[in-house]
Amino acid sequence: MNQSIVNKTAFIAIGVMSGTSLDGMDIAAVEFFLKENKWSFKLHAATTISYSEQWFDLLKNAPTFSGEQLTELHFEYGRFIGEQVLKFIQSTNFAPDLVASHGHTVFHCPEKGYTLQIGNGASIAAKTKTLTITDFRTGDVTLGGQGAPLVPIGDKLLFSKFDYCLNLGGFANVSFEQNGKRLAFDICPANFILNHFAEKQGLAYDKNGELGKKGNLNTGLLNKLNQIPFYNSAAPKSLGREWVEEAFFPVLDQFNISDVDKMRTVYEHIAIQITRVLSGEGKLLLTGGGAFNSFLTERIKDLTTCETIIPSKEIIDFKEAIIFAFLGVLRIKNINNCLASVTGASKDSCGGRVYNP
Repeated sequence: MNQSIVNKTAFIAIGVMSGTSLDGMDIAAVEFFLKENKWSFKLHAATTISYSEQWFDLLKNAPTFSGEQLTELHFEYGRFIGEQVLKFIQSTNFAPDLVASHGHTVFHCPEKGYTLQIGNGASIAAKTKTLTITDFRTGDVTLGGQGAPLVPIGDKLLFSKFDYCLNLGGFANVSFEQNGKRLAFDICPANFILNHFAEKQGLAYDKNGELGKKGNLNTGLLNKLNQIPFYNSAAPKSLGREWVEEAFFPVLDQFNISDVDKMRTVYEHIAIQITRVLSGEGKLLLTGGGAFNSFLTERIKDLTTCETIIPSKEIIDFKEAIIFAFLGVLRIKNINNCLASVTGASKDSCGGRVYNP
């Protein structure tokens, strides 16, 4: 690797993020500064690329593909990411030192020793003619970790003024300091399950919780959901589509009530599980797509004793993309970007596969 880039104290980076909720691909152009061992950042530009119906279907159905079909998609999606990033670079005149792409998760089974995020890094590097880092999770999984969450190192180094960093994406996850260590874990499903019900009503998502608000809370279902064993298991722990299908849907299926009533009950369940994790006072930073869902955020605010802070729309929308750009910077500088205290791995590590253009 070029030593001049390793020794830099200011980096221009592009972060790319595609979440489990399939609401689009986020691209963020960020400048990072290292001064007196402290990191800061400036977000220069950002955009979300909505998936076409074809891409939505391909990514949603990827877990059912054959090995050959999935390999083809891995390369095709990498080219697609590269094309979108190149258009973004050209439209913003932002010349990055590197591109860091999370990819799109197809399988996440760390308990079985594997995880898979597609979006071939060599294809991105070739399209953008820029140093590219991908595949941030597998190194941690091989060390016995969950490979997730990865955002906490960014919470620790870029958002340290907050006591809790809560992200409401496909799954709700939290990050905080305890006894001098960073802890972070997935709490419960969030947009992943809410979008599932919205789609059954012909909507992409439940805007402001308007559908959920119309439903009636079912205490029997709520109690059953709150008794799912995952919630009493110790961190580190993470969630994925597989867990929802194996543990969450079967509980919902036990109750012969309307989807809207199930949805209202899931809202309450999410708020309860989140506030169980937040102890005492402190500042809570609330980000992710769910931060725009006023009904969900109201339920969280009503139940927690923390001071809840919802930041600018840019931070809500692009915090994960910003942090993945940062993970790329840390990888280039060979600084650990994956914390064993978070993932349960045997040691901290510096994850990411590097592709030169």
